[in-house]
Amino acid sequence: MARAIETFLCQPAVEVIARILLTFPFWGSGLAKLIDFQGGMAEMAMFGLHPPGAFNTAVIITQLGGSALIILNRHTWLGAGALGVFTALTIPLVHHFWSLEGERGIVAFHTATEHVGMIGALVVVSILAARRNRSRSGARMMGVPAE
Repeated sequence: MARAIETFLCQPAVEVIARILLTFPFWGSGLAKLIDFQGGMAEMAMFGLHPPGAFNTAVIITQLGGSALIILNRHTWLGAGALGVFTALTIPLVHHFWSLEGERGIVAFHTATEHVGMIGALVVVSILAARRNRSRSGARMMGVPAE
């Protein structure tokens, strides 16, 4: 059974699907902000980010660009790093549970802890990409064709 699971997990399609799923919150949000640019600007203004158009544009570029780099497994570290920094910044800017009371504080706390978990997942995908790249580089140096 363990061998079958390992074989399944090593399939290239499974890796691509996992990368798409990992980045879904980012590219989903980025597309929503792009499609409803005015709504995205209103969200930026609601959190005190001015000028809202510039912040909305920066968020769209970060979310869509970072997601694309991870999904395509090209400069994964850069995409994951951008999304990780973005995610970390949302905690003090948006999910500042320590300054909220009651239900709002509890919801913000849970969202912040989920964000910390997402940052960990972004680090893991970067580690896996770096290992794969190192493995390919080593194989090429030894004259072994890459997969």
